[in-house]
Amino acid sequence: MSPEEENKIIDEAYEKLINGYLSSKHRKKVEKIDKAFRFARRAHEGIRRRSGEPYILHPIAVATIVSQEIGLGSTSICAALLHDVVEDTEYTLDDIKSIFGDEIVGETGEKVGDKIANIVEGLTKISGGIFGDKASAQAENFKKLLLTMSDDIRVILIKMADRLHNMRTLDSMPAAKQYKIAGETLYIYAPLAHRLGLFAIKTELEDLSFKYEHPDIYKSISDDVAASESKRQDLFDRFSAPIRERLDAMGLEYEFKARIKSCYSIWKMMQAKRIPLNEIYDIYAARIVFECPKDKDENVVCWSIYNQITKIYNKIHPDRIRDWLAHAKPNGYRALHVTVMGPDGDWVEVQIRSRKMDNIDERGVTAHWVYKEGNGEMEEDSQLRGWLQEIEDILKNPEPNALDFLDSIKLNLYAREITVFTPKGDMISLPMGASVLDLAFTLHSEIGTHCIAGKVNHRLVPLSHRLTSGDQVEILTSQTQRPQLEWSKWVVTAKGKTRLNNAFRHMRREVVDKGEATFKEFMAENNAEINNENLTRIISGLGVQNKEDLFFKVGKGDIELTPLIFKALKPASQNLLSKWWKMSFGSKNEKNDKEQGNKPAAKKIDRKKVYVLRTENGESNYQLANCCHPLPGDDVLGYIDNDNKVVVHKIDCPTAMKLKTGFGSRLLETKWEIGNETFFASIRVEGIDRMGILQEIIYLISTNLSINIRRLNITSNAGVFICEMDVLVEDVNTVTKMCKRLGKVKGVSKAIRRS
Repeated sequence: MSPEEENKIIDEAYEKLINGYLSSKHRKKVEKIDKAFRFARRAHEGIRRRSGEPYILHPIAVATIVSQEIGLGSTSICAALLHDVVEDTEYTLDDIKSIFGDEIVGETGEKVGDKIANIVEGLTKISGGIFGDKASAQAENFKKLLLTMSDDIRVILIKMADRLHNMRTLDSMPAAKQYKIAGETLYIYAPLAHRLGLFAIKTELEDLSFKYEHPDIYKSISDDVAASESKRQDLFDRFSAPIRERLDAMGLEYEFKARIKSCYSIWKMMQAKRIPLNEIYDIYAARIVFECPKDKDENVVCWSIYNQITKIYNKIHPDRIRDWLAHAKPNGYRALHVTVMGPDGDWVEVQIRSRKMDNIDERGVTAHWVYKEGNGEMEEDSQLRGWLQEIEDILKNPEPNALDFLDSIKLNLYAREITVFTPKGDMISLPMGASVLDLAFTLHSEIGTHCIAGKVNHRLVPLSHRLTSGDQVEILTSQTQRPQLEWSKWVVTAKGKTRLNNAFRHMRREVVDKGEATFKEFMAENNAEINNENLTRIISGLGVQNKEDLFFKVGKGDIELTPLIFKALKPASQNLLSKWWKMSFGSKNEKNDKEQGNKPAAKKIDRKKVYVLRTENGESNYQLANCCHPLPGDDVLGYIDNDNKVVVHKIDCPTAMKLKTGFGSRLLETKWEIGNETFFASIRVEGIDRMGILQEIIYLISTNLSINIRRLNITSNAGVFICEMDVLVEDVNTVTKMCKRLGKVKGVSKAIRRS
């Protein structure tokens, strides 16, 4: 492509950005955006992306997402255009500030250049993805991300746009890199988008991650969904026709459409229910979006529409009515959901919302700003501020283990919410499944650590009691109460886990300090010196792990300090026989060292190539992960462990998810070389018990299918049986075939692979 053609593409992309911005509700500051664009274009001149296109197209694309898909204004657009300048070029933050001169931001008195530079600095701090190659760096970078979020939420919104464009252009990356980026996107970015209310972006991030992690399954589902479109449209037309008549009679201006579930959501449903796609009937939801000039009338109109729908379809699913009108979700989502049985006997979910609700539900926090200010000024939503405050609180005492820290944060990202009330009527949002103890820690660390029980709706309940929406909860405390280890089983909130673990660490520190003082006093009384050599001998002699463990056990009274411990300070004497043996044959360690020296060095693994999983002469060049037991035919990845061995995981197993986010550089794209091997697979069969059914199952597996059963356990209760077995199979297809055949046995209701 000639320079002229490239310049034309760049100009067209920038023109699309500006046209979209001019059609928004923001105050028009094209000159400011133009300054940022010209500077970014000059800074990235001659630089190309991996795909070969000019690099400047990336920041333009990010700025377009920021403007047109998230709905931010000129300051954010400028920061998006400049987000990679400091990291990738020789230009500095001072250079960025100088572009905009002394222009002031609104009434704040802050300079435009300073504001944009601060956002760019925040983006630079968390550049290169949230996670590094080591878990410690992972937690630290994630901590920076969340701290920056609380300072200026636009940093994470622009970062979200940056990730979305990277996911849209992931084709140019090698497979191992695709796994890493898709994994961390699904693990952190999609939940963050969900919590910020960016539903459309969250859905696309999930689908793109799914596409790269399970390309074959993704294609199969998307092809099936496309093939059934005409049938689905016909069903929707028949379902919606009588409802449209009622809505027209009400004089409403509305939009009524079917929203198809994403491929990722469909796949999750298939996994959860263990059923094929053709057995999922609620593949789409009907959505009614109505125009409502007066905000105060929104709830009334929603319930009026609900009444009209339920007059037509009076079979209502009682467990699937969702009222998020009076109390929105923490991410701002408001709507009324009802699931009714349609004319074809299928359950259909109908989502009822106003146009304003729809915009907020799709764009989240940014739509709140637009509706609150109208002039495009940014102001964080109060509910989001509350969440960010909670994140800051967790960051004050992060988990020492990086991945545990990420898990504790992630608890608050996707959690479904309940709402409870204090005796004074204060409303508190908690994740589904939260306990009395969770609420106590949410209120304050001191209340949590001294909590002894709760009163739920004036009834005394234990700390472990799970709360439900609408509960009125009073926390009872005692100054003599101390946190107990069993409390760990009862807390589900990130704040609760963090504060409880912090209390445990504080309690342990008190015991350690007490033990250290006792140990020093004992050593002084016996005129023994406390130095590294003596401590090492005592620690080894008493069989404890380290100095802190020694002091802790002394403080608890598990170790009694007596003069006997001084035996450990005397070096062991060596008898003549052992000296002669060592001189003649060498020590065990020396022998091992020599043997290791004769072994060939471990073969270096080329991480850029596809690693072929094979077995030769009974020796495999890989290990199967015990957490997920992959089989040939599963979507898998390889992980190079500390011993340079390749451990194979299913792509979507929980351990692999963590590896993708924390150790991306160790991942390998793999493929199976089919041989004559067999692998363990665990199968679960459920059904109605009858005479001879076990014999029939065993005969089918062993004789008809020639599959070797290595373990079998069957239990029966009240006429229902559960059979769990381990079998040896060649690949996934063998398991699938076996489960299908078992499903046809009279009395069997389910046959699934457990691992």
